[in-house]
Amino acid sequence: MFLERRSFLKFLPVLSGFSLASLKFSEPPKKIALRVIVASDGHYGQPDTDYKSFHADMTNWMNREKLQKGVDFVVFNGDLIHNDPTLLYDFKSTIGNLRMPYYVTRGNHDMVGLDVWQSTWGYPTNHSFVNKEYAFVLGDTSNEKGEYVCPDVNWLKSELAKHADKKGIFIFLHITPEKWTTHGIDCKAVTDLFEQTPNVKGIFHGHDHDQDGQKMKGKKPYFFDGHFGGSWGTSYKGYRVIEIYADDSWQTYQYNPTAAPVLNSFSGKS
Repeated sequence: MFLERRSFLKFLPVLSGFSLASLKFSEPPKKIALRVIVASDGHYGQPDTDYKSFHADMTNWMNREKLQKGVDFVVFNGDLIHNDPTLLYDFKSTIGNLRMPYYVTRGNHDMVGLDVWQSTWGYPTNHSFVNKEYAFVLGDTSNEKGEYVCPDVNWLKSELAKHADKKGIFIFLHITPEKWTTHGIDCKAVTDLFEQTPNVKGIFHGHDHDQDGQKMKGKKPYFFDGHFGGSWGTSYKGYRVIEIYADDSWQTYQYNPTAAPVLNSFSGKS
């Protein structure tokens, strides 16, 4: 027989050795409204790397997450392939085994033209969508030559204005728009725009394979997710999780699926 908390407390005075101070009642787990995985830098086709195994492992890890904890969708945040445009179809075929929807951004090694990108994915390199009461903005930070490029600030302004009524906006850019990493670039107009937009909650990046943590620019957090492919970077291959809760709070953390530790957790309010 189970006692409700209030009924149980009535018996405490007659229970020798017990006091209210010694008891700890755990809070019930928060209800998750949306759960998202962000993974970057698979570099499908990079010579002298075991890229096929990298992608098979990542697909299996994500499908396991879907089964065990639930995943609403995945964002592959750039460098899907390694330079050769003909690899894009092979990459798409490989991740076709995923059991959840996915979205992609263009990185500097995704050296394909706008027409090829559109015909392959069904949306342009600058793209946004809404899921429940949240907006997700996927911006382009490169071009067909593989150059580092600041996101189109005018397009971003339009998108952020369009989603001004959303509870939160989460932004995905392959290259970080701040020169605080070896491979970042200075895009002050972009970071100023994010700072001035109240419902921008977090900005997520790939590109810097050796970065898996968080940096702050003003009041906005910027996150990195290491890599799951390529020839350099963090000592493990992993991904980042975003959990948005029914009470409008949210958290993100980096995850190493081979050892199961949660890394670099951050909690915020929507």
